[in-house]
Amino acid sequence: MNAAMTLTTAQAKAATRQKVARLAFWSIVVAGVVLALKLAAWYITGSVALYSDALESIVNVIASAAAFWAVQVSYKPADQDHPFGHHKAEYFSAVLEGVLIVVAALLILNEVWQSWQHPAPLEQPWEGLAVNGAATVVNAIWAFTLIRAGRNARSPALVADGQHIMTDVVTSVGVFGGLVGAVLTGWQILDPALAVIVALNILWQGWHVIGSSMNGLMDRAVDTQEHMQIRDIISANSKGALEVHDLKTRIAGRATFIEFHLVVDADMTVGASHVICDRIEDALKAEIPSVRVTIHVEPDDEAKLPKGTTAVPFA
Repeated sequence: MNAAMTLTTAQAKAATRQKVARLAFWSIVVAGVVLALKLAAWYITGSVALYSDALESIVNVIASAAAFWAVQVSYKPADQDHPFGHHKAEYFSAVLEGVLIVVAALLILNEVWQSWQHPAPLEQPWEGLAVNGAATVVNAIWAFTLIRAGRNARSPALVADGQHIMTDVVTSVGVFGGLVGAVLTGWQILDPALAVIVALNILWQGWHVIGSSMNGLMDRAVDTQEHMQIRDIISANSKGALEVHDLKTRIAGRATFIEFHLVVDADMTVGASHVICDRIEDALKAEIPSVRVTIHVEPDDEAKLPKGTTAVPFA
């Protein structure tokens, strides 16, 4: 049964890897198409707001390429130099994306300054807005796809890419509405003002992406809900043990590392304690994807709970 389960798990991981890699590749293609559309919209209108929108899409292309590289690296098996695997590679991609977002925001602010120095009316605004609107629809569909697939596969690179694209969508919707107002009212100042809002918005998003990725690089623990799920799984499958304590978790990309101390009777054989450990480990692997479990077995004189405790064996 264990062999069959291992084979099924390996097949599932291979399928997930192929899906994530495929999405990462197509993300580059979609980003390129959206960039071309937004550059066309800017060329048609001369709008600095649409220029800022296109500039953010350039970041999307670079970030998507970085995410594709990171996904390939993160799925490499553990080796002598990286015995715990390469899962954290995706965080580097996400950090790079955050930095690029900040750079794009600074370039947009520079363009806004130039626009205020030399204001110019919009040319063919409706045609440009139509092209930009089509790009926004494509972006929205792809962002939802990346975020959903990235969360299911626990891929920080895909999630970061999708969240950035979703910010781009929100930005584009705001720019679209603002430029419609500018055309209808004739208030040219709305164009650079919108670009400033775009720049501030993506600056915030860039800071958020960098902060989230740095948090992952610092071995952040699982959230409270998942921590309690892990406790429940261990408790339900630790029959024969006396206590569990010093439970620690950390997240590295799609992998979750769990370690804890398992207290057993000092007279219990190594084989019997190993059976308990296997049972707990199999239960955790069945519920939590890409989990790595380390169990330190201790004799009863290392227990932290009073003898005779009948509650959940956690100290």
